[in-house]
Amino acid sequence: MEPQNYSSQNIHSILLKRKVVHVDMDCFYAAVEARDNPQLRGRPLVVGGKPNSRGVVATCSYEARKFGVRSAMASALALKLCPEAIFVSPNFTKYKEVSGQIRSIFQRYTDKIEPLSLDEAYLDVTGHDLYATKIAQLICSSIANELCLTASAGVAPNKLIAKIASDTNKPNGITVVRPHEAAAFMAPLKLRKINGIGPVTEKRLASLGLLHCRDVLEKEEGFLVQHLGERFAYSLTERCQGIDKRGIESTGIRKSLSYENTFSNDIASRERIHSELTRLASKVSSSLKSKHLAGKTITLKAKYFDFKQVTRSKTIGQPSNCSELITSICIELLGKTQIDEKPVRLLGIGVSGFVDEAKEVSLAQPNPFLGMEMGQSG
Repeated sequence: MEPQNYSSQNIHSILLKRKVVHVDMDCFYAAVEARDNPQLRGRPLVVGGKPNSRGVVATCSYEARKFGVRSAMASALALKLCPEAIFVSPNFTKYKEVSGQIRSIFQRYTDKIEPLSLDEAYLDVTGHDLYATKIAQLICSSIANELCLTASAGVAPNKLIAKIASDTNKPNGITVVRPHEAAAFMAPLKLRKINGIGPVTEKRLASLGLLHCRDVLEKEEGFLVQHLGERFAYSLTERCQGIDKRGIESTGIRKSLSYENTFSNDIASRERIHSELTRLASKVSSSLKSKHLAGKTITLKAKYFDFKQVTRSKTIGQPSNCSELITSICIELLGKTQIDEKPVRLLGIGVSGFVDEAKEVSLAQPNPFLGMEMGQSG
């Protein structure tokens, strides 16, 4: 597999195959709270933990964002940036109910729906009698009229472009990228806009002079392969050209399962950390077993006292939902973090790469160290 630049004709042919709408609710949790409580409307609203706790911001209104408040920020910092902010504890039962109402609106136009979270989803409307743009307009209008909420949408030939497009005209906007416009739309975008390119990868690409999509396409193929490896070079080149061959996964099958805990006080003791990992692994294991799932990839998440966050992952040859195995792998992954140098405010464990437990799973004490590959991000 090698990177390649498709001809304009080939790219256009690929992009003509599918019509995708990405719908993303505008500051969803905060919008629901403001809708249900008129006194919160137009105010800097933060949904998340209280500022006198170690909680974090789940989301916030646009009025709060003007002060620099952002999701995943410590609530205490949010209050410092916006002293007039109103803090509301999240009500996920309510948000899930509203999310179901939004999905019912989607289903008026297609059953090919891939939810990404409670507040966003991909819709495949290929072959529908209505134009994709008209469907996006009708969906956003129905959400506004029936639920008193706003959504933004991206209309494009694939998931990659549709998701980027939905974020370009927020709030309450629709951005349409037609197949013949894809190349021009992607070229000036910063590489960070591409899903999967985080701050670490962005920094690595920048060191090679790759800041925007057009920079990648202007480089020689050999340069990309030498510095990025064949697989990543190929994938990045395609995405920078606006090519994304992924279909809509409308099965509703869970892709991952995780639990995490933010501590009242930072912890630095190895013994305490191991104890917490054992507890989290037990919760993950029990949940997997109750859903008849087992996974091949175990991920450790750690957020240090300074709010810097890392994830470390390991993939095993045989899928498992064994709590002892999950614990042992996470303890091993600790060695790939700064756990001995920095106190920790949050730990989390996730499992992904699922198979059906009945088809292929070892529930006995397996040999976990066969066929493993180490990966990391962050």
